[in-house]
Amino acid sequence: MILDYQKSTSFVVRELLLKAEKPSFSLVIGIPRENQEVEKRLALTPESVALLVAAGYRVLLQAGAGLTINYSDSYYAESGAEIVETAQSVFQADLVLKVLPPTLAEVQMMRQRCTVFSFLYLHRLSKPLLELMQEKKISALAYELMYDDTGVSPFVTSISEIEGVTSITLAAELLSNAHGGKGILLGGIPGISPTEVVVIGAGVAGTMAARTALALGAAVKVFDEDILKLRHIRHELGSALFTSILQPNVLKNVFRSADVVIGAMQYINKTHFYRISEDLIREMKRGALIIDLRMTQGGCFETTMEACLPDHPVVFEKLGVLHFCEMSLSSRVARTASIALSNIFVSLFSTLGDCGGLAHFTRFDRGFASGFYLYAGKMVNSYVANHFNFPVADIGLFLQGY
Repeated sequence: MILDYQKSTSFVVRELLLKAEKPSFSLVIGIPRENQEVEKRLALTPESVALLVAAGYRVLLQAGAGLTINYSDSYYAESGAEIVETAQSVFQADLVLKVLPPTLAEVQMMRQRCTVFSFLYLHRLSKPLLELMQEKKISALAYELMYDDTGVSPFVTSISEIEGVTSITLAAELLSNAHGGKGILLGGIPGISPTEVVVIGAGVAGTMAARTALALGAAVKVFDEDILKLRHIRHELGSALFTSILQPNVLKNVFRSADVVIGAMQYINKTHFYRISEDLIREMKRGALIIDLRMTQGGCFETTMEACLPDHPVVFEKLGVLHFCEMSLSSRVARTASIALSNIFVSLFSTLGDCGGLAHFTRFDRGFASGFYLYAGKMVNSYVANHFNFPVADIGLFLQGY
């Protein structure tokens, strides 16, 4: 009898342990369908959905949202997502994961005090939209504003890596006869002068663009206003790389012989904006190519700023130079970009769950808290506030123990 009693007790203890291991929180994540004419990426893949559902989250997916990255609704459903037909249902979630910033119509569908994640594309925001978000006490985070323990934005890093590589593969296409280019090979072969590639900005995107171009055999020159970044990229890519600060006379000489110029400066949370002047573009030879990776931040060149306007063509010629100005180059490889975003979200939400929810996580993780530009309807980011002339407050005022 004693043995039977001990056995039954052990089963009770084991059942209690299993119950204790189940998540003690329940948050609903909503993934709406993006405007698929301009945005192909999605915040979560089915594999990531399965991991989040296992961690205790509910995931609502608007029907057809995953088609642009070649994932069917049935695949998402098998991974644990609940497929809903209307955007209205998705926007009732606690956390809404988007790529593009929310539109006025989407904010009108959101419930009070929800939290929305997206990229910070200031040209897609407006004062009336932000005022409505404030009225509904919505919290809004921008991927570009968040940073990890090392002070680096994981979202910006991943997307910049993709766009840096993609910019060179795209340049190779645009320089070919098939796309109306000069008919030159991006790279170098014996007996022929290598293609000259100039990269403006020595951040992650610039580094990846330079590395890819060097691997193809191109002659690469990188410019930046930060000498520490130039030292780092030279150390990482080797002495074959030419580096220089943004010195006007050096730039003028380099632009005269450049075949491709990649714009990869970073302007988020910066008070000083350096843009390549139209006079420098005039120095470039006819048929040269400019690819601007910072269209969502206003562009790196004076000749590309106009392309931020609605309905402006992505590819156009100006001053005899071909310009490519897509808002997000990573949308051209949407599945890869979506997997990169999903990997970060799984890690982020796993940690959020371990901390007991959004409020606790925000209070104790400064890098995550820095991602908010609206917190419970209060403007808490000076970069966004100054752009739209809003009063700004410190987020710490609304977080006990921050």
